[in-house]
Amino acid sequence: MRSIEELKWDARGLIPAVVQDAASGEVLTVAYVSRESLKKTQEIKETVFYSRSRQCLWHKGETSGNTQKVLSVTADCDLDALVIRVEPKGPACHTGARSCFFEPVEGFE
Repeated sequence: MRSIEELKWDARGLIPAVVQDAASGEVLTVAYVSRESLKKTQEIKETVFYSRSRQCLWHKGETSGNTQKVLSVTADCDLDALVIRVEPKGPACHTGARSCFFEPVEGFE
């Protein structure tokens, strides 16, 4: 078991996090977390990310109600990426889609 401080944060103090539906295994989104957002996630047991565009913490579902209850957080072998397994309450994507991953890339259909 690793502490938050042992994780390998990038130069901006962030780590990418793959958010996965714990029941289905579906990847819902990829977002970034900071030490502060990960500690807040630990505290409230819901996903809190760091918005790179707004440069502030972002509690997923705070305004939409589409929260994500955190069941587990695991780091990869290099300690520089996370998988956050969640129980989603509503869609993950701001478009209203269940997952943010729905755009096929040409040549890979």
